[in-house]
Amino acid sequence: MNGPLWNPNGQSQEMQGADAQTMAAVKAMQTVMESCPGKTVMSGVMGFALGGAFGLFMASMQYDTPLSSPGATAITSLPLRQQLKQGFKDMGARSLSSAKNFGKVGAIFSGTECCIEGFRAKNDLANGVMAGCITGGVLAAPAGPQAAAVGCAGFAAFSLAIDSYMRRPSDSD
Repeated sequence: MNGPLWNPNGQSQEMQGADAQTMAAVKAMQTVMESCPGKTVMSGVMGFALGGAFGLFMASMQYDTPLSSPGATAITSLPLRQQLKQGFKDMGARSLSSAKNFGKVGAIFSGTECCIEGFRAKNDLANGVMAGCITGGVLAAPAGPQAAAVGCAGFAAFSLAIDSYMRRPSDSD
């Protein structure tokens, strides 16, 4: 049973012929990505990138009917170059705001889930639910205790739904 799809050493055929420096770099990357700080940073960075793209898309959709928004008459009276400059500046600000929010949510959730998983020494749905509750509560806490409770319940329910969907057995199993 040794072939291109199964290797008893756990290495791909490309990695079997790799030099020691490449193997050390791969091992270091695996170690970082398996640690809670590594997962937290990576989730924050990827959330920031996704949030930036999402924010840019959503901000660009804002300008499909510029006459419906308040202050549109002031924008339409400007020359085209000024309109574009103001529109791109607003899109950049909205994109950055969305990127920060997505990055914060990703980092808090991933770090919390990793810590809970390490503490409980289990990988199950409860980790995501608890991490979702903590994340939702922390993000909504500045609005008060009632908002924190609702944020906790909402984010926990969302985490449960996503984890349940992602963990369901596939048709081929």
